[in-house]
Amino acid sequence: MNTDTSYLGFRLPHPFVAGASPFGHRLDMLKRLEDAGAAAVVLHSLFEEQITAAHDGHIRHMDTLDRSFAETLADFPGREDYPLGPDAYAEHVSRVKQALKIPVIGSLNGTSPESWLKFATIIEQAGADALELNLYEVVANLVTPAAALESKLAGIVSEVKRLVTIPVAVKVLPYFTSFGDMARQLDAAGADALVLFNRFYQADIDIKTMTVAPQVALSTNSELLLRLRWLAILHGRVRPSLAITGGVSSPEDGIKAILAGADVVQMVSALLRHGPTFLETMLGGLQRWMEWHKLDTLSDVRGKASLHRAADPAAAERAHYINTLHSWGH
Repeated sequence: MNTDTSYLGFRLPHPFVAGASPFGHRLDMLKRLEDAGAAAVVLHSLFEEQITAAHDGHIRHMDTLDRSFAETLADFPGREDYPLGPDAYAEHVSRVKQALKIPVIGSLNGTSPESWLKFATIIEQAGADALELNLYEVVANLVTPAAALESKLAGIVSEVKRLVTIPVAVKVLPYFTSFGDMARQLDAAGADALVLFNRFYQADIDIKTMTVAPQVALSTNSELLLRLRWLAILHGRVRPSLAITGGVSSPEDGIKAILAGADVVQMVSALLRHGPTFLETMLGGLQRWMEWHKLDTLSDVRGKASLHRAADPAAAERAHYINTLHSWGH
């Protein structure tokens, strides 16, 4: 049986990729992921704010030395709070690439199509095989039109594709009025892969101090269904490769993602919970399932549960919705 898959132009032995996580901070942990069988690794993100602070002395166009911005900038981490600064990140990419045999994917996280994007070329020159753009932005400006945000995100992708020759994956939030059209715009901008989806990180409120309390919890498969639906909608209808991230907690979850149309499955929370060797559990589960179904290759079933062949995808989604409501109590 053949579990090979293709992602960002790379032929991978199986679809399970170690996604961006704290594992990416350290070479020894990345080596453990490779030894455990990861098909590729995505390094942790370097943030736009880190780059602009280090090179321009600004964060979101605010001078870090100007006291009038001190209150606003106090909400951002200090330089010492990040695991690696921009220059150290580039050196880290180089060391990781020299030590690992599997594809190494760098990561940039930001929101504006400005000068910080030039760091993409430095990551490429450091040896990264590909780049993942993490475009995370919650629009708190009440007068920003949706079309302006979409155009900006597509513009970032176009600019990075102009700057580098390595493949570029784009990781985004799902919360667009029409995510299908956003995917089409990213496709037109040159994205080589779409990563579905960035988690919507929501700060809690501490009622004792009456202040915002940032927190992060590992994902569970309660987050999986949204990702499966959009994989199923996009499979076979856009050019970029499709990756899933978030909500894959078991081999069964990974198999569902492939049936929906995923080319690769990025693993983060499950690896943080169970350790790198959980990749062996994922692959073993996939292989047993393929054997049980007498499948020779993943391509035999990838997208089998998608809407690729639906005569009217919108009608099919509406039918799923009604049938889901009617399934209660049956």
